[in-house]
Amino acid sequence: MLPTLFKITDAEWEIMRVVWANEAVTSKEIIAILKNKKQWKAATIKTLIGRLVEKGALHTLEEGRKFIYSAAITQEESMDVVTKDVLSRVCNKRKGHVISTMIADTTLSSADIFTLKALLEQKSTMALNEVLCECVSGQCECEEQHH
Repeated sequence: MLPTLFKITDAEWEIMRVVWANEAVTSKEIIAILKNKKQWKAATIKTLIGRLVEKGALHTLEEGRKFIYSAAITQEESMDVVTKDVLSRVCNKRKGHVISTMIADTTLSSADIFTLKALLEQKSTMALNEVLCECVSGQCECEEQHH
């Protein structure tokens, strides 16, 4: 289970992506991977790693004079939390639009599309005629909230 999602900055996500891709990695390896993409100094990357350790996002294993870093949570768990966080900030009536925009703006494989179609078919059996707004008055543009 996830710790309460530590607020991870965009820069920290870059570090996490390297750790997720490599499972266990040293700071030297992280630096080597990110040096061409971000042009960050080694000290900057080490600072970001330290913050992620403090936040509980990375586990640390001391091996001689070096530290091996591994993720405390999976990439899938992290993305689930981020997705729920984004959707929690939007009026229920706008969530379909947000999801549609994400799909429209994303390159998908045939397998992805097959999975999405199957999920939509399954969801259609439980679909509501109308999704109700649950925002407080003045927090969204729904007509029902302004009466």
